[in-house]
This record gives sequence, structure tokens and C-alpha cells, in this order.
Amino acid sequence: MEPTTGLILRRITQTNLSVSAHKLATFILDGISWKEGYNGLPRGTAAFTLSALAEKVGVSRQYLSVLLNELETSELQLVRHKPHGKYAPWLFRFSALDSDGEPSCVMSGGGDTSLYKENTNKTIFSGQINIDDKSNVFRTCWAELIKAAKTALPCWNVDTQVIWERFLAFNRARGNENVPAGFLLGFMRRWRKSPGEVPRQIIPAVPEKPLDPREQELLAQIAAAPSINRQFHASDLCRAIGQAAYDARVLDVIKRFACPKFTATLAVHGQAVMAGEISR
Repeated sequence: MEPTTGLILRRITQTNLSVSAHKLATFILDGISWKEGYNGLPRGTAAFTLSALAEKVGVSRQYLSVLLNELETSELQLVRHKPHGKYAPWLFRFSALDSDGEPSCVMSGGGDTSLYKENTNKTIFSGQINIDDKSNVFRTCWAELIKAAKTALPCWNVDTQVIWERFLAFNRARGNENVPAGFLLGFMRRWRKSPGEVPRQIIPAVPEKPLDPREQELLAQIAAAPSINRQFHASDLCRAIGQAAYDARVLDVIKRFACPKFTATLAVHGQAVMAGEISR
């Protein structure tokens, strides 16, 4: 079955997650591209910076890492990677619903003058670009396409007009007068900085507001025990103190910090590591 917004939303609501993790999963779902190439993203993928996600969910960057780990280890199997460099957005997808046998990406030829063409749920750049057309991209139909597609591509931080001028110069040097629209997307995907190009100024991020002492204490406890080993920690601690005492500790952390059960469980493991009851 092909994954859809409704299918993933039902899976999110059926998955045992904290309230904040549900909220985060919904925001990621809202940003997913369901058409190959839309906003320059692969099908089923969303692009966000961590600071933007933290702001949307209303949590700190430290707590966002806890929520992302919760989604990664849940039945949704969230995966993320950053293929386009340090300052580019992270790419997210819910791999639990990946389907097999997706058709490969296709680049269109000439003839069709529309910007998009639907074919088996794929977005294919089609139509023809006249290389000797207007030099100002904003007087063409391609400005919005470039602006949308570059979001998750290597040229994500390059001005739209600069991309257009480099594309025209590239094709003029090769004697091309008309090229398929797909060449524009391919050119953007293979973007390389020119030797004399001055990097655009990066606007510094707004400093995060400091954490309150209780939140700092909770995060310190969580950091004491790597969450990837949480199942081993739970098993070791239950053997050491018993299931009833283990559950009582988790409940106590929930009441004390007003946090979800998953977060409280990680904090209990960290407390046990710091107390020497279990190994890290």
C-alpha cells in the first residue's frame, strides 16, 4: 500500500507516544512531500532545521533530541539525515511505511509546456526552456519553481536569479538553444560553488532561552544513561530492585517533573547509573 497523509496520521495516533512526540510527528507529517521533486524533496520526505522544529513544537533543542529519539525507536521508525552540508536542513521520513517497488525517477523530454506532470504519483519536470529567453528569471514562469525546488538541494542558500544566470551561461557555453525543463532541476542538484563566489552571510540563530533548573536536572539524568541501551537498563534495574520499585520510580519522576512516561523512564535509568546501581 502506498503511504499517504491519512495512513501515516492514523499510524501516529495509534502509536504509543508522549503528547509532545505526537505533536512533533504531526508537524513532520505536515511538511512531507508526496510528489517526487516537489520542493526538491524525494517522495515521502520532509525538510526542517532543528531550530525550526523546536520552535514549532515549543520545546528546547535538548528536549527536541529526546523527542526525535522517541520517534526513531517507536513503531513509526523515523529516520533523518543531512546530505547537503552543515547549514542545510535535515531530511525526515517515516520508514515504517516505506513501500517496495517504487518506480524510478524520470526526467521529461519536450512537448509539454506545463511545469508539472502527474505520472503514477510522481512529479516530473517537463516542458522546454528557451536559453535565449528573458535574463530576468522573475519575468519567466521558472522563478517560483526554482525557489520551491532549491529548498533541500545543494543550492538551497543561493539566490534564485544567480541560479538562473548560471544555468543560462552553462547552456550557452555548450551551444544549447532549447533544453528540457528537467535539465534545470538536474543543474540545481549538481550545484557547485564557483571559485570566486562569495558565500552568503549566515544570519546567526537567536539564542535559546536558558533552561529552568528542573529541566536541566531532568536532562542531566537522561544524558547519564544512553537511550539506545534503555531496554538493557530497564532489565538490569528491574532485576536489581524489582518491577514494583521500578514502576514506582518512573511514577515519581512523572509527578515531579510533569513529563511523559518515556522521558521519565530514561531519567530513572540515568539516576540508577549515577547511583551505581546499573552500568552505563
